[in-house]
Amino acid sequence: MPSLFKRSLLPKLRSFPLTADAVTILSGAAEYRRCLLEKIAQATRRIYIVALYLQQDEAGQEVLDALHAAKLARPQLDVVVVVDWLRAQRGLIGAGKQPGNSAWYQEMTRTHASEVPVYGVPVQTRELFGVLHLKGFVIDDCVIYSGASLNNVYLHKFDKYRYDRYHLLQNSDLADSMQHLVQHGLVASKAVHRLDLPNPPTTRSLRNDIGDLRSRLKHASYDITSGTTANDGLSVSPLLGVGKNNPLSRVICELIASAKFQLTICTPYFNLPLQVTREINRALARGVKIDIIVGDKTANDFYIPPSEPFKVIAALPYLYEISLRRFAKRHQRNIDSGQLNLHLWRDGDNTYHLKGMWIDDRYTLLTGNNLNPRAFRLDLENALLIDDPKQQLREARSKELAEIFEHTRRVERYLELETLPDYPAGVAKFLKRVSRVRIERLLYRIL
Repeated sequence: MPSLFKRSLLPKLRSFPLTADAVTILSGAAEYRRCLLEKIAQATRRIYIVALYLQQDEAGQEVLDALHAAKLARPQLDVVVVVDWLRAQRGLIGAGKQPGNSAWYQEMTRTHASEVPVYGVPVQTRELFGVLHLKGFVIDDCVIYSGASLNNVYLHKFDKYRYDRYHLLQNSDLADSMQHLVQHGLVASKAVHRLDLPNPPTTRSLRNDIGDLRSRLKHASYDITSGTTANDGLSVSPLLGVGKNNPLSRVICELIASAKFQLTICTPYFNLPLQVTREINRALARGVKIDIIVGDKTANDFYIPPSEPFKVIAALPYLYEISLRRFAKRHQRNIDSGQLNLHLWRDGDNTYHLKGMWIDDRYTLLTGNNLNPRAFRLDLENALLIDDPKQQLREARSKELAEIFEHTRRVERYLELETLPDYPAGVAKFLKRVSRVRIERLLYRIL
């Protein structure tokens, strides 16, 4: 495929061949939870769980109990859990001082006859400047890929859910590649330690090892030597990225640049990096029809109702809405013509966490990447790029998009989106203050 980029990555990607029946798209968080627990119970060789966090709540307990049960039933089973080092050792934002999930991991190891190691990966010495944002579970030869972490709302354990995408890919080469990165690129590092054992080292004592790990990750990639560069059939390419101008960010921009007639983008936090905005503008100039699906501010996972006490974190959904309004205002002519469609997702009190892209009738990007400056520069991210030149997944792809669009409304004019005078007093006061001291741009880069 021709590319506008001087050092194009997209045509050179190696990939693993797929069959259409090896790809399954689940339709919701509750089905995802049932499937995950079923796969864990049936595992015979390996279970590799990689998530931002495994939360101490009912759904998290269900998952960790299932892992221990599987290990106890089949001691030869290779079970590994990997979470973010810093996130696991703090409580929930705004919930006061808490011991964090690591104390729970230690209790579970102490009280169970089976052993399920939980490793903490420190991508940075401070959570604000980078976290483990890898996605994908490997269970035998099945890769379960979703942007969801593991807790009640992501797994729809009770009445509320956080909407994401949920894919199963049955492919031994892909599963081997993803396990290899976790085993040799993460767990083997001196910076990575078990959180389920007492007295883990302090982050300060690991500073040099963390720097070394991050440096190596900037040059790391999935092992795809058994893959092929032929792009004449259905295939999948695993992608990795951390830091400025990383391969994943570059491929995302190239995918947008490759769009000829249709581009669909999902992101929960509308705060696009400059390079993504630039490629979207170029795509509009080429005549590409673009749909962007974002969460309504009330469907943002940081949203706090105005009736509750103000917390700084509650300003984030409003910052994203301000960004969306500016974008809509600049592109009102494209919105009027129907070439650009901005969709707000909302379903009651539930929240929205979808990420990814659909390019023409060919490419589908599965990722945890939020398509924001933080994801492009700070966090350790990954993705699976499905290439479908013969449109073998067209029906399943259309069904997934239809389900996503079900709870959306189109923004007809930028004036529909609220502004500072419409916001709760605490939010408006805070946003005025950060704008006055000119740190708003910094917030957009790290949040």
